[in-house]
Amino acid sequence: DVVLGEYLKRLPPTIPLNILRLAVFEICAEKTSPYAVVDSAVSLMKKTRKLAKFSGLANAVLRKISITRVDSWESEQVTKLPNWLRNKLVSVYSEKIVSNIEISHMQGAQLDITLKPELNVQEWVEKLDALLLPTGSLRLKGSPQISTLPGYQEGMWWVQDAAAALPAKLLGNVKNKNVLDVCAAPGGKTLQIASMGANVTAVDKSNDRLKLLRNNLDRTSLLATVVQTDFISWNTNDKFDFILLDAPCTATGTIRRHPDLPLLKSEKDLKTIIKLQANLIDKAVSMLSSNGRLVFSTCSLLPEEGELQIKAAIERHNLKAVTVRSNLLGLEPGWYNSHEDTIRLRPDHWKFLGGLDGFFLVALERAS
Repeated sequence: DVVLGEYLKRLPPTIPLNILRLAVFEICAEKTSPYAVVDSAVSLMKKTRKLAKFSGLANAVLRKISITRVDSWESEQVTKLPNWLRNKLVSVYSEKIVSNIEISHMQGAQLDITLKPELNVQEWVEKLDALLLPTGSLRLKGSPQISTLPGYQEGMWWVQDAAAALPAKLLGNVKNKNVLDVCAAPGGKTLQIASMGANVTAVDKSNDRLKLLRNNLDRTSLLATVVQTDFISWNTNDKFDFILLDAPCTATGTIRRHPDLPLLKSEKDLKTIIKLQANLIDKAVSMLSSNGRLVFSTCSLLPEEGELQIKAAIERHNLKAVTVRSNLLGLEPGWYNSHEDTIRLRPDHWKFLGGLDGFFLVALERAS
């Protein structure tokens, strides 16, 4: 709105204004071709008679912005997090770290993929003109059309943020083992575990999201047993050698890819989500074999959904956190808490590589 205000005497009605807002963001933040953005915006304005009168305005204003404002976009004032969330994060981390997180949100999120483990990594780095990240994920350049890239139709890889690819790696050697993936859809972790040779059962209550998982299994020719159910009320006597629980959360670690999220979440949501996570952990522990391993993760920056949640679970179920050789995962030393054997990732990490989602991860086993 600040940028648009420099070229408009007054802001137009909501719908044409939103078209202009989207166009400004695509031009200035995503660095999309101005010609394509202007053409799309003008076409949208011409969809109805009411909007058509704004098509000339859109054409003129957006062309000016594409010439004069792209380079100065990054220096604009950084969007602050809502007070309830910002205050919590400052108390946990620091004012400086939270400011860096807010800056990282403005950079947006790049596209990462996970290769099937049997593939030659360097060969695919060259095929996709990608960056090989320290954790083994490949980071694509720009905003390519995924379905047209080499290897997509053949199922050689799948889209998965580098941080989201780490929980499955904490499971260890799962070949020929029975592994349960809880809250599995849309399926990135299921594909990982299946590609590691495990017998995977993927559970999720959303039918629509499970359709994506099944489509990805078909495309990659990987196998998993898919169960649509509410995990907490799932009535089964099965026990599993390994369980991965990537739990529902406030998703505060993913704001860089979902900038609207702070407007959709509030502090009131936190209590309900924390209780749900605890119930999911309790259910998962009940389905774990005597020598099994549970990996718990959330894409949240809040300790209530990470460190504090796990401390309570360890006390409830007599569990212990498993020591992780973080250097083998490609993690920076400061990301691993050796006192608690937990991993904490933040959006301001990998500043010069394009960042990554905020995540909390831990591997748990029975203490006795």
